[in-house]
Amino acid sequence: MKKWTLACAILLGWLPALCAQPQESLRSIEAIHQLAGSQAGLGLPAVFEGTVTYYNKNDIDLFVQDGDQAIYVQTVMGANLALGDRVLVKGHTRQSFRTDILGDSVTVLHHGELPKPLAADFDSMISTRLDAMRVSVHAKVRSADMVVDGNRYNVYMHLLMDGGYIDATVVASNGSMLKDLLDSEIEAIGVVAGKFDSKNQLTGILLQIPTLADVKIVKHANLDPETLPITPMDEILGDYHVQDLTRRVRVQGTVTYFEPGSAIVLQSGNKSLWINTQSEKRQRLGSLVDVTGFPSATGGSLTMSLGEMWDTGLQMPIAPREVTEPELAAGTHEFELVSTEGQVLTSVRQEAQDEYVLVSGGHVFSAVYHHRDTADGVQIPAMKQIPAGSRVRVTGISMVTYGSNPFQGPVSFSLLLRSFDDIAVVAKPSLLTVKNLIRVVSLLVVLVLAFAIRQWILQRKVHRQTVALAQRTEAEATLGRRMAQLEQQRSKILEDINGSRPLSEIIEQITGLVRFTLLDAPCWCEIADGATLGNSTTEIVGQRLLQHEVVSHSGQLLGKLYALPGEHAQSPEEEAEAMATGARLATLAIETRRIYSDLVYRSEFDQLTDIHNRFSLDKQLNKCIEEARERAGLFGLIYIDLNKFKLVNDQYGHHVGDLYLQEVSQRMGRQLRPGDLLARLGGDEFAVLVPSVRSRADVKDVATRLERCFDDTFAVEGYVLQGSASFGIAVYPEDGSTKDSMLTAADAAMYVGKQTGRRV
Repeated sequence: MKKWTLACAILLGWLPALCAQPQESLRSIEAIHQLAGSQAGLGLPAVFEGTVTYYNKNDIDLFVQDGDQAIYVQTVMGANLALGDRVLVKGHTRQSFRTDILGDSVTVLHHGELPKPLAADFDSMISTRLDAMRVSVHAKVRSADMVVDGNRYNVYMHLLMDGGYIDATVVASNGSMLKDLLDSEIEAIGVVAGKFDSKNQLTGILLQIPTLADVKIVKHANLDPETLPITPMDEILGDYHVQDLTRRVRVQGTVTYFEPGSAIVLQSGNKSLWINTQSEKRQRLGSLVDVTGFPSATGGSLTMSLGEMWDTGLQMPIAPREVTEPELAAGTHEFELVSTEGQVLTSVRQEAQDEYVLVSGGHVFSAVYHHRDTADGVQIPAMKQIPAGSRVRVTGISMVTYGSNPFQGPVSFSLLLRSFDDIAVVAKPSLLTVKNLIRVVSLLVVLVLAFAIRQWILQRKVHRQTVALAQRTEAEATLGRRMAQLEQQRSKILEDINGSRPLSEIIEQITGLVRFTLLDAPCWCEIADGATLGNSTTEIVGQRLLQHEVVSHSGQLLGKLYALPGEHAQSPEEEAEAMATGARLATLAIETRRIYSDLVYRSEFDQLTDIHNRFSLDKQLNKCIEEARERAGLFGLIYIDLNKFKLVNDQYGHHVGDLYLQEVSQRMGRQLRPGDLLARLGGDEFAVLVPSVRSRADVKDVATRLERCFDDTFAVEGYVLQGSASFGIAVYPEDGSTKDSMLTAADAAMYVGKQTGRRV
């Protein structure tokens, strides 16, 4: 019976909502601000009037004010709005730090007067009483710089007011007055906006100023910054002065992380806070505590400093929230106790922390465990060993990078572990990995080297059979240790030869190996047409010099290996073997590097004409596009097609055709400027990348020089050929903004020139 009564009550409670008419539009800014956050998140319709107090055509930010009420509206760029316009705004509510509007349309009713700016102090702004209002502030300029915001320049200032610091941005591209602003007292008129962390919490004030005309210098700085005396770097603190009137605040929450003498993290529901503290009194995780301290914004996030704690004696454990990689990258769970999964890439123990590098959903992040101070006699626990490739579940405190912003997309993040129990293996890695295959191959190499070394040891034992038993035992022990070191050095050299270590460092390793084998004898290697590497010396007069040629498998002299054996020289056979081994290793290293360099060259250059190929052009073209986007620059592309090349092959043969292509490549290459790139795309098609131009005329000038180089005939194998070519020009970004569109535009222009017979 009770269940039926409850069901009827719920149904009756929902009936009014089911029968309700569509929501009427909110008609004033005041009505919008009276909404609760959950109501604002429903996207309620709003239609209201207001006066434009801030708008920049290059941005989407619009602030409007109606009497003592003001609000932020997200609109479109390029709207025909001016300060003082009376507008009708239509849009929908959006849940934010304070309810704002996603604008559907903004209609100008008429032009009027701007609201009179309110005199604002720091406390009235940081308390949000003047949020979005047009205000006037009196402040001292601590810094003034030109900064890039999207595709435009703004003036960005850091201002000191009575009570604290604020930032201000001015829509301006002229930085001529920046020097006058430094350390000056100003009166500025603008709109109060906020700075927020990844959880949309207020971390500071940003005053948005429409123009430089709204910034008035009321008192110039006493000194020109360039005339200040030079202060020694270690004495700059002599001019440091702070007057801090920040009031202590008290918060309450459950302890989710505690690092004695450093920090404590509290969480209450979906709210969490990082608190810096000097207290080393250990707090149990899950305890409900009160903390007092001073509010601050550190690294772009809301924090508290100088925390003092009192345990309430209650336990209110927080269950970790199951989250995904996109949720963590959004930054909305900063300082919260969360749990997620990932795959281990690597792990490393450092002096102050242990770190596991993980990947999830293509996003690489770290799980970090901070060590306690060993000076307190605390024993650091052994790092939990987890094989790379393992699937793990990680629980910890979500941390985001400095400057995270909820309006600028994903951010980098990491997880702070409380103990090694916070990371657990979900699935072990597969045995069929590249790393395991490398281990197997390395083991085989070591076995081969071990067998060779063992043979050498046996020869040395036979050579020393006449030595007394005690001396032989000691010699064998010493030799065993040396052989182990030799084996280790040789294995490292072979590994580096097959890796990416520079050739010069590998040659120095080889000379070090020979030096070690020859009982610390100086050893060096002179590379043919190259450097001298190793422990070279000029004092060789009157000394016995060992040398061994470093010869390639084809018989080419690659260099020479030298050594100066000292007083404790080994037998001639051992010396010869050491020099031969070093020469063989040097040959392997040099030829391996040359093979790699040759492969790289072949991949980027045409084998017939010895100029860049299509692959190299595509790579450089993509690079030019990226650089041009960053600096809003221009570059050109010239497409070239040889006219009647097929007739050359058909009439004179492919050999003459190849020689003709080589001569054309050389002649065109001589017409180019330093930095221009000539490439053969295939057959009789070429392209020239012109990366440094000021206009289309510069590209056309290069194309004209290329066209004129065909005026003279070509002498090939006794034949006289009259060559010609068709040219097409494309300029970034006018003719295309991608690699394919630039090539297509240049090819199309070339085709038009070929069909019409038009010259460049």
